Amino acid sequence: MRFPRFFRAFLLVVFAIQAAALAFAADGYRVVDVYPHDPHAFTQGLIYLDGHLYESTGLRGQSSLRMEDLQTGRVLQQVDLPAQDFGEGLASWGSTLIQLTWQAHIAFVYDRFSFRLLRTFHYDEEGWGLTQDGKHLILSDGTATLHFFDPSTFREVGHIEVKDHGTPVTQLNELEYVRGQIYSNVWHSNRIARISPETGQVLGWIDLSGLLQPGEVTNPEAVLNGIAYDAAHDRLFVTGKLWPKLFEIKVVPEGAKEIPARRTK
Repeated sequence: MRFPRFFRAFLLVVFAIQAAALAFAADGYRVVDVYPHDPHAFTQGLIYLDGHLYESTGLRGQSSLRMEDLQTGRVLQQVDLPAQDFGEGLASWGSTLIQLTWQAHIAFVYDRFSFRLLRTFHYDEEGWGLTQDGKHLILSDGTATLHFFDPSTFREVGHIEVKDHGTPVTQLNELEYVRGQIYSNVWHSNRIARISPETGQVLGWIDLSGLLQPGEVTNPEAVLNGIAYDAAHDRLFVTGKLWPKLFEIKVVPEGAKEIPARRTK
């Protein structure tokens, strides 16, 4: 059966609109709890492990690795980076913590309990975000590429290009591995990309617009950055650079994303 030309054109327009809607659709969120966060911490990496938050902060002369109390935001343990280094992504591996630097191409490997520096290793890319999937370290460098490293040798063993409906997604920043997917902040965006670690395809987006109230931050670089997942209790935490708050959220599927009143501490 043949369709009239105008009807074929109409179908093409409908399909294009549907594709565009799918490309820009995003899940919402519900705030479960709100916790204090150091408003001077330029958050570059965040993980939750054994009841504590571990945070990597940036800016030259201000970069650090910290262990923090979730309930109070109090820093329980801290080591400062050399003044010339800009701290970036953070991941755990076994009994160690691995912290990237931005443009020095050096990662620091610490004993998780004492924060004693054990070794360093070199990588070729800029360091932005870091996570791990139980087999590999996964590094973002601000492009659309995610790099996979062998944690025992720190050699790159593969990479994927992240795309949303065929379009590369650049500015990938802080990373977290959540239930078989890579969650990534996108620099200067209020969205988190959910990425397939096998193909690099964006599986969906989470729109976190409205977490902070107008005026709570004024620095233009105080952007959403920082994702931590408590796998034992299925809790997702998010914050931003220089944010005074850290949020526990539940993702609300697209179509049901009403944001109720939040609890505060």
